[in-house]
Amino acid sequence: MPLKAAIIPVTPFQQNCTLIWCDETMEGALVDPGGETDRLLAAVAEQKITLTKLLVTHGHLDHAGAVADLQERLSLPVEGPHQDDAFWIDDMAKQAKSFGFPEGRPFTPSRWLNHGDQVTLGNLTLDVLHCPGHTPGHVVFYHPDSALAQVGDVLFRGSIGRTDFPRGDHATLLSSIRDRLFPLGDAVAFIPGHGPMSTLGEERRTNPFVGKGA
Repeated sequence: MPLKAAIIPVTPFQQNCTLIWCDETMEGALVDPGGETDRLLAAVAEQKITLTKLLVTHGHLDHAGAVADLQERLSLPVEGPHQDDAFWIDDMAKQAKSFGFPEGRPFTPSRWLNHGDQVTLGNLTLDVLHCPGHTPGHVVFYHPDSALAQVGDVLFRGSIGRTDFPRGDHATLLSSIRDRLFPLGDAVAFIPGHGPMSTLGEERRTNPFVGKGA
């Protein structure tokens, strides 16, 4: 498949920053660089990838804490999240102080994303799905040809995202999963923001929060 991905868990939150790239052009992006900038750049260099952009699913510190640093160092464009998460990004320094993170500064995305938008990476095109609930501006990146989605903190193997943060909403999150993720198809694999990968079919069958028995 032309889309390649390497998961790089970062920070004490073990957030799954993902390095994705086009195997034809070797142009890549970091999805949700939450911290440990030098480690992330070492992974990029190891794969011999030309980093061309940063992608952000939502504005929580553990997913976007290193964005400002990378943006400053490399002058890279930042795409995502949806503008409804601007308040989280503006509050990044306060988030970092609250959790004792060394990284965490506000940044301005080059492009806010809306449902139905597309993101290009080399010869690849990823679809953008707005999936609020965990945060109001959460987006998902989906590559149909590879049947692979980067879902951030919307859905996990055997669980779902928290909704007890400001402007989180449990019913909205369930609707995002059922109405926007599950219709992509059971065969679609997904990389969550934390923990192991799964498939939408597995979660539809067995997830206690949003599966068949829920």
